[in-house]
Amino acid sequence: MNSKIFRTIAGCLVVPLAFLAASPAQSGLPVAVNGQKLPSLAPMLETSLPAVVNISTSTNVQVLEHPLMRDPFFRHFFQMPNQPSQRQKNSLGSGVIVDSRNGYVLTNNHVIDKADKIMVTLQDGRQLNAKLIGTDPDADVAVIQIPADNLTALPIADSDELRVGDFVIAIGNPFGLGQTVTSGIVSALGRSGLGIEGYENFIQTDASINPGNSGGALVNLNGEFVGMNTAILAPNGGNVGIGFAIPANMALTIKESLVKHGEVRRGLLGVTTQDLSPELVKAFGLETNKGAVVSKVEGNSPAARAGLEPGDIITEVNGQKIKGSHDIRNMIGLMQIGDKVDIELLRNNEKMTVQAAIGQPQRPQVAGEKIHPRLIGTILSSSQKNQIEGILLEKINTASEVWRAGLRPGDIIVSANRYRVRNLDELAQVVNPQSQLLINIQRGEEAFFLVLK
Repeated sequence: MNSKIFRTIAGCLVVPLAFLAASPAQSGLPVAVNGQKLPSLAPMLETSLPAVVNISTSTNVQVLEHPLMRDPFFRHFFQMPNQPSQRQKNSLGSGVIVDSRNGYVLTNNHVIDKADKIMVTLQDGRQLNAKLIGTDPDADVAVIQIPADNLTALPIADSDELRVGDFVIAIGNPFGLGQTVTSGIVSALGRSGLGIEGYENFIQTDASINPGNSGGALVNLNGEFVGMNTAILAPNGGNVGIGFAIPANMALTIKESLVKHGEVRRGLLGVTTQDLSPELVKAFGLETNKGAVVSKVEGNSPAARAGLEPGDIITEVNGQKIKGSHDIRNMIGLMQIGDKVDIELLRNNEKMTVQAAIGQPQRPQVAGEKIHPRLIGTILSSSQKNQIEGILLEKINTASEVWRAGLRPGDIIVSANRYRVRNLDELAQVVNPQSQLLINIQRGEEAFFLVLK
């Protein structure tokens, strides 16, 4: 085979179609068998494709530089040219129109995260500027809005009715090639514990999903929205037949909260749970490993007021069976403050049912200057964001020195003065207000050190 006929697009091997054409001796596929047309997904896709959009974003990223580089005299003396303080970062993804009347488009948070400009391209070629309505980084869901003019929305299916083996179609914009369709089946349901997002209840599929598919639609053979393509398991960076989608029911529940409040106002139950290992099953004298054991109950929390105790085995929440601790986290994470939750549990092998009301989460905040004078203009909190324990920069005054140094809201301090810090107390212990502060910042998938003098 002549190697010169191959080329690559976005790292993918592409073979010219002419090379794949059948020789004259080969016969084409029949268009019908016994007078019946061969089955095709084309009629369904003709109505589904207009509801899936391509998303491109641009973000102005602050370029960190040594403080001396900001000094005009220093630049002039060493004949250093002026360099831009910002660079533009572009990314591509997909989205799903779920409300044609209001122009709401569902996508992944990581597709539009920190974007300064969001451009949506429809199947008919129209390009529209989008407005950000709200994001939920913990579940990787975002809602954007485009002008509601002659839009097509996907019909919605009940994703709880999905079964392993159901045929599904993935629609998206892989590698920026444009709208692309792949097919497969539901390989597994309820995947969690992958460490991809804070709240995980993924549909697993072998329909080919690649970078750029994020935010696109997973539909059934009726052309109904069953999930939002989100992630792939890709040891070598490409599709290996293991993709993950957020169930439609979960994504749309989050969407309603984002549209109403601009954020997801998650409540607090106040328990820490863990999976039932074989050792725990034996120690508690259980006959099954289904459920989650309560390892901690927060004082004065809804769980404490409901009577939950360490050692209780939670088996059902609101009538739904609990397989492990991730089930509880996901279910509670979708509830709003004030929602009632019925909990069935085992205590000393006796069945009990208690009811709790989801409460307001308490997250202490502190002004940064109370910990170190170089953090003036910031509001800090101990937080676990995107599975990272550290100190979250909740707010930053845009006129402050730390803003000019490059810190931004949402950044997470994971170490200070070379010490790992997970909360405000640990940060306060390792800093010296009379000396400079060396911090390690985690920002999405990026990380960098910064010296505050």
